[in-house]
Amino acid sequence: MLGAICTQLFDSYHPLSARAVLEKFYLGDVDVRPGDEQFLVAFEEDTEEGQFYTVLKKRVEKYFRENKLNPRATGLMYLKATTILAGLAVSYYGTFFAFNSAVASILCSMALGFFMAEIGVSVMHDANHGAFSRNSWASHFMGATLDIVGASSFMWRQQHVVGHHAFTNVEGLDPDIRVKDPDVRRVTQFQPKQSYQAYQHIYLAFLYGLLAIKSVLLDDFNALAEGSIGSVRLAKLTPGEKAVFWGGKLLWGGYMVVLPGVRSSHSWPLLAACWLLSQFVTGWMLAFMFQVAHVTSDVAYLEADSKTGKVPQGWAAAQAATTADFAHGSWFWTQVSGGLNYQVVHHLFPGICHLHYPTIAPIVLDTCKEFNVPYHVYPTFASALAAHFKHLKAMGAPTTVPSLATVG
Repeated sequence: MLGAICTQLFDSYHPLSARAVLEKFYLGDVDVRPGDEQFLVAFEEDTEEGQFYTVLKKRVEKYFRENKLNPRATGLMYLKATTILAGLAVSYYGTFFAFNSAVASILCSMALGFFMAEIGVSVMHDANHGAFSRNSWASHFMGATLDIVGASSFMWRQQHVVGHHAFTNVEGLDPDIRVKDPDVRRVTQFQPKQSYQAYQHIYLAFLYGLLAIKSVLLDDFNALAEGSIGSVRLAKLTPGEKAVFWGGKLLWGGYMVVLPGVRSSHSWPLLAACWLLSQFVTGWMLAFMFQVAHVTSDVAYLEADSKTGKVPQGWAAAQAATTADFAHGSWFWTQVSGGLNYQVVHHLFPGICHLHYPTIAPIVLDTCKEFNVPYHVYPTFASALAAHFKHLKAMGAPTTVPSLATVG
């Protein structure tokens, strides 16, 4: 985040050799002024944990070096991205223009929602982490595919890369688990509880479908107006980023709303049904696949010490402790989830293309076991999703107060 410690982000994106050049850029110690303390939260320095990440990075770098592999996108990744973009175009045309049949159009709208979600998890996700290509123009273009489907790649980088990856599941610092008071959901023991949250495991199953619409129409503009996303203070948009932000919103509004309204032969009720269904499919896919990684009872939720500003765990070990994988070994889920089924690997090595995760995971698992670092894996996506809703139910359950008759 702007003005915050970025050690963990630097280390996760750079090879070990980059550490050697840091000393010559030393300028001095930070002068902490009143009110700045929240931006200087750091993870506990721990010799053993530091050794864990160093050993792990050495092993992963050795794997790529010995196999002469580019850690970023492969030819298969370029093919996958092209297929998803083509699927988006074809399903969009099928939804609004190709058929007179309501059934065919509705089926195409579901496919449209699927491919919009795939842009999010399989294309722009890698690109905005710098894992798609060494060519900066290619990375920027593929990162902006999120703007093509309506959401802002700039806002996503601020929230996800700068905030979430730096402070995963840290209360008050991870914007992905932030809540208001009151809010519709409660996900950690540190957050305020409302009586209606006893039903959050039921109503959130529906509300998650609004995620895509909310992001496009509300969240991006709220962040722009407020200048922050939770605790993450937004960087100043460059002229190019402003052009992508506003151009993406206009493009999305033009082809998703105006063009079908003007040129489609569908009735207005059918248009509305197709549009809403596509957005709900996108929202459900994104919410379900991202939530199972960090919001279950098996992962850790951390809090910085109010006096020292330290999170009582090393950063790399915390990534494993606060994250859960699912369906290891499944080609289907690796492709559909964009590698989110290997989320621990992604958090430790965000600059590596997700198609490499299945071969890196055994290295990470063995090293975690060697250093006694937790690694959570659900056997299937269904079991991970069930664990998520079970956690929501537990976090929303009313607190039982013992009666006077049972005290003592």
